[in-house]
Amino acid sequence: MYPCIEINFPKLKQNATTLLELCRNNGIDSCFLVTKMLAGDLKTASWLAQFGFTHLADSRLENLIKFKTIPLPKVLLRLPMKSEATMVVKNVDISLNSELLTIFKLNKAAIRQNKVHQIIFMFDLGDLREGHFFKDDYLETIKIIKQLVGIKLIGIGTNLTCYGGVIPTHDILKELVNIKNRIEENFHINLPIISGGNSSSIMLLLHKELPQGINNLRLGESIVLGRETAYGNKIPNTYADAFLLKAEIIEVKTKPSYPLGTIGMDAFGEVPKIKDQGLMKRALLAIGKQDILPENMQPLDSQLNIIGASSDHLILDLGTRDYQVGDIITFTINYPGLLQLMTSKYVKKTYLI
Repeated sequence: MYPCIEINFPKLKQNATTLLELCRNNGIDSCFLVTKMLAGDLKTASWLAQFGFTHLADSRLENLIKFKTIPLPKVLLRLPMKSEATMVVKNVDISLNSELLTIFKLNKAAIRQNKVHQIIFMFDLGDLREGHFFKDDYLETIKIIKQLVGIKLIGIGTNLTCYGGVIPTHDILKELVNIKNRIEENFHINLPIISGGNSSSIMLLLHKELPQGINNLRLGESIVLGRETAYGNKIPNTYADAFLLKAEIIEVKTKPSYPLGTIGMDAFGEVPKIKDQGLMKRALLAIGKQDILPENMQPLDSQLNIIGASSDHLILDLGTRDYQVGDIITFTINYPGLLQLMTSKYVKKTYLI
């Protein structure tokens, strides 16, 4: 059935084992398997979970509930909503937090459920997404958290490159280590998890520049696409094509390349900007913007060009290629494209095992 996303398990195993070895060789003894791009796909998450990751982490509570049979501690990556505190405590071992009001709700829910909920307190080191801003005082907040009987502070963490594009460096992550040392000295405690970010920190491992004291990373894109996310470089000994999109041709026609008549808005409310290239042999494929944006995919056949898409159709310039109706075109995809495809219920999943 098409369209489909083909998931290559041997290539994913290679990516996972390569990255876990890289982490171990750089003092990372805790590595979270980030599964948010899998959109709740239990089969792929279960495959990846067996290779040595210490935790399974996702931004969506619904996915973590789907993954309850996977024997790894569950981590909620997106800051919990106050309204879901009860469900978070019930289904998640650890959550990332920055807001005291939400932590209070988690504390109450944990007490009601006779549990102790573990949290990693997040610090914003300049990327300006989630976290307590590192230049503001935080010791009083930590003191309050330490007094909560239903909450256990097990670590601190940060996120970089996710919003502001701030690249992790030795000096930036050293600031997180300094915060860790100050907290431990003031409260005479040990923080077992110091989480130095996501796949954008891989370059620091490759160049042996990760500060001593960082002992955890949260890895997603580097596993599924074999690249670090600070500069977008391929990671040695990994695969970039563990996920491939396949779509079927439903029409092949030679038509003018420029629309006839007055041009107004397209189906998405935008005025198309189309170059007149004369007659063009074009193919329509049964996939569209409802499944993936065209800028997030690239045909494996370099002679093909994507020229546009509507909600349910993709248009290709076939050039001199002799494709026919019913032929299957294969595409590589980037990370946003993978998120979109895995989320679309109209895109089937096939597995190479």
